[in-house]
Amino acid sequence: MTAPGRRSSTFTRLLRHGFTDPSAAERLLDSGELAPVRDDPVLLEALGATADPDLALHGLVRLLEAQPEPSARRELLDTLTASKPLRDRLLGVLGASEALGDHLARHAGDWQALVTYEPRDLHRGVEEFERGLADAHDPVALRVAYRRCLLSIAARDVCGTIDVAETAAELADLATATLRAALRLAETAAPEDAALCRLAVIAMGKCGGHELNYVSDVDVIFVGEAVGGADEAKALRAATRLASHMMRVCSETTVEGSIWPVDANLRPEGRNGPLVRTLSSHLAYYQRWAKTWEFQALLKARPVAGDPGLGAEYVAALQPLVWQAAERENFVADVQKMRRRVVENIPAAEVDRQLKLGPGGLRDVEFAVQLLQLVHGRADASLRSGTTLDALRALSAGGYVGRVDATQLDEAYRFLRSMEHRIQLHRLRRTHLVPEDETDLRRLGRSLGLRTDPVAGLLREWRRHAAVVRRLHEKLFYRPLLDAVAQLAPGEARLSAEAARERLVALGYADPAAALRHLEALASGVTRKAAIQRTLLPVLLGWFADSADPDAGLLNFRKVSDALGKTPWYLRLLRDEGAAAENLARVLSAGRLAPDLLMRAPEAVALLGDGDGGGLEPRGRAQLEQEVLAAVRRADGAVQAVTAARGMRRRELFRTAAADIVGSYGTEAQPVEADQGALVDRVGAAVSDLTAATLAGTLRAVVRDGWGDTLPTRFAVIGMGRFGGNELGYGSDADVLFVHEPRDGVGDREAGDAAGKVVAEMRRLLALPSADPPLLIDADLRPEGKSGPLVRTLKSYEAYYRRWSLVWESHALLRAEFVAGDEDLGRRFIELVDPLRYPADGLGEDAVREIRRLKARMESERLPRGADPKLHAKLGPGGLSDVEWTVQLMQLRHGHGEPGLRTTRTRQALAAASAAGLISEENAGTLDEAWVLATRVRNAVMLVRGRAGDTFPSESRELAAVGRYLGYGPGHAGDMLDAYRRTTRRARAVVEELFYGG
Repeated sequence: MTAPGRRSSTFTRLLRHGFTDPSAAERLLDSGELAPVRDDPVLLEALGATADPDLALHGLVRLLEAQPEPSARRELLDTLTASKPLRDRLLGVLGASEALGDHLARHAGDWQALVTYEPRDLHRGVEEFERGLADAHDPVALRVAYRRCLLSIAARDVCGTIDVAETAAELADLATATLRAALRLAETAAPEDAALCRLAVIAMGKCGGHELNYVSDVDVIFVGEAVGGADEAKALRAATRLASHMMRVCSETTVEGSIWPVDANLRPEGRNGPLVRTLSSHLAYYQRWAKTWEFQALLKARPVAGDPGLGAEYVAALQPLVWQAAERENFVADVQKMRRRVVENIPAAEVDRQLKLGPGGLRDVEFAVQLLQLVHGRADASLRSGTTLDALRALSAGGYVGRVDATQLDEAYRFLRSMEHRIQLHRLRRTHLVPEDETDLRRLGRSLGLRTDPVAGLLREWRRHAAVVRRLHEKLFYRPLLDAVAQLAPGEARLSAEAARERLVALGYADPAAALRHLEALASGVTRKAAIQRTLLPVLLGWFADSADPDAGLLNFRKVSDALGKTPWYLRLLRDEGAAAENLARVLSAGRLAPDLLMRAPEAVALLGDGDGGGLEPRGRAQLEQEVLAAVRRADGAVQAVTAARGMRRRELFRTAAADIVGSYGTEAQPVEADQGALVDRVGAAVSDLTAATLAGTLRAVVRDGWGDTLPTRFAVIGMGRFGGNELGYGSDADVLFVHEPRDGVGDREAGDAAGKVVAEMRRLLALPSADPPLLIDADLRPEGKSGPLVRTLKSYEAYYRRWSLVWESHALLRAEFVAGDEDLGRRFIELVDPLRYPADGLGEDAVREIRRLKARMESERLPRGADPKLHAKLGPGGLSDVEWTVQLMQLRHGHGEPGLRTTRTRQALAAASAAGLISEENAGTLDEAWVLATRVRNAVMLVRGRAGDTFPSESRELAAVGRYLGYGPGHAGDMLDAYRRTTRRARAVVEELFYGG
């Protein structure tokens, strides 16, 4: 007897053998059922070798208790102690699967299925499983027989007799046998239906691919035909009844539970389509209506039950269509979008535990392999396997995937599938989530052979393999393109030139020959530059392919690389800064403007990093002005000073455009900006600020060059139009007014001459030909328009506005804001015009009619001939002009009494009008949405084409690029145009009510 306070030697031995509750284990070993073998060291050793010794011992006691006779119990114990194969198999299953332990407790004789194995049992196939299910004549008996067969698979799996791929294949074979048995039961129950039709069951998904899980939906498609001269409609109804009955046999819950759900939702039209179709109906659907993902799903199609001839006809008819899928427009983009959608739909709390769907999960491997199969399987029949690992081997053998990459991916996939199998085996539940409970993790780790520290070891291995998948799954598609041109690693199979061309065309490259030349130039050689670019390019190619113009992205990258490739910080930036490479890829492939700005000064690439270089955050007006004025002080003359100011403007335009593109496209580190209005406001403020800073610097340079420190007259620049509203776009001119006031003791003529010279010189310097984009100054909104003087004194403005001011000038002055020069003079000018733009008595009816007439005349005169008015972002119905004039009419009418309306900014004024009850919240939202959208269209056109425009481009690739900027994927340009028309149509209805009707 053990002394109090001391542990027994059995307790210690149990701890040493991996039991977590030795006290409970001791009690079980002391029970009557195990008394004969209690001290057998072989039994204890075998229990300690299982995934969960406590669970295995508990399951063994339950199995012994369930034996109907003492003789049966003795037989089990005798066989268990005498036969190591049975001991390993039975205890291995009991330690890994609580659900199969429950099955054995209910069906106490089924352990006999694990006693002996004939050679054919080592790798059982459909015929062996069909024999195991042959005596099942009802759904309950089928479930029992199914679990008995499952028991044999699980036993060989946990003992290592078969590997994970063989286990998955046997599970698919067992599913095949089960579907046949279920269909047999359905046909037996309705022989009249069976006589009317031929019915074929086509396995899809993992069952079709011969790689099934322990617990999974079994995806199927049904094909039916009439027998002989039977009526087709009647035959299809009969086939549908048989198919439905077969599904119920497998899916319904009985006293023995269910087997697994049979899912027919991969059929044409999904759950909305008929359950059974004829072969010709299937063929017509796939030829006319099927989406890319449906052809991807057909990769796994395999006839498994029913009429074998009809099943073979189905596969023969549809397989050719599968291998034409890669020729579809936007094929790669569609597949990758489908993958992204899967990830986005994972609940946030589950992303980090998802083995199947999460980043670095099983689906990443499967999608990558299937994508390559669809691209290259057209020309290479060796790639046409439905099994992931077989297809990966074939891709490696053919040079479509690098040998090392394929080996690493194979190992990672096998480990992740093994984890998935063992997680599901425990309770035979469909799950792909890694457990959180310590006990479950310990059992899972031990089941995979990790015994020293199973929990830490499991998590470490899981993260390692998931990281491999994350790193490789996209590179898998792109890296062989480099191997095809880089002439590295002799002896390894390479992608042929034709295969490389096919892959580039599938990625959306219009000129694959040029793309291959660029890749060769970038990746060939033994320099550090070439080595780093070989590492970067597989990822960059993927990002380029995600744009509307991959060719331009790759060409621009080559240009930047040629310009900066010998600069040490450049390649280091791309290699080490997490965001820089992806930001660069987005910017280089999004259109012409940003790359053009970058090519003029490639060192601006540094802004794309996420370090301390300022990044893509826009800089404020004060900071910009400080930099420009400092550059002017250092410059030798006005030309050099303004060149420096224009260089700053070019750099900041690039920063703004790059931030806009990254926010619109989104990156791995930064999701797409959800608030489109915030993007518009950021661009408008940034471009307006840098324009104001450029004008301030130019003014200072001109004054210093001609007059030294002090100009004979005070001088201010007033922003007008979009400039004054802080709403400039990339291609906007700077609308301004110039105002001056002679200093004390200076005559009017001298002051006027000086002010005139300043204006002329500013305009000349800012328009000089150079590598920097010109800044065009437009002063046409001045009194008397083009006929009036370019610059006036403050008194002259006062006299003009008092005597001659017209309604259109009051309207234009709503946007007036001081932007540069003498701040006090600017303030006094604004005070001068406030009574004009916010009249105390509002607007009379005559003035309202005049404003409406002016708007109508402007639109009729300025709308380009042949342009579709409904797609004109500025002058079209519901466009910028409609919204702005509606808001400005409210400002003219109510600005005097509503301080919130006294702003030059359209969106702020609209929000203030809503807050004041001048417009309903719904109507204000409608106008705001249309204004933001129209502004983004104009910005997009400038970014894509490199020149300003108010209408959508007609060229398809440019139109697609505008769509990509606006959030529309490949092939959805029509949806974009429809959405634009819809949004502006609603806005126009509001404008009709408020501007024309109010």
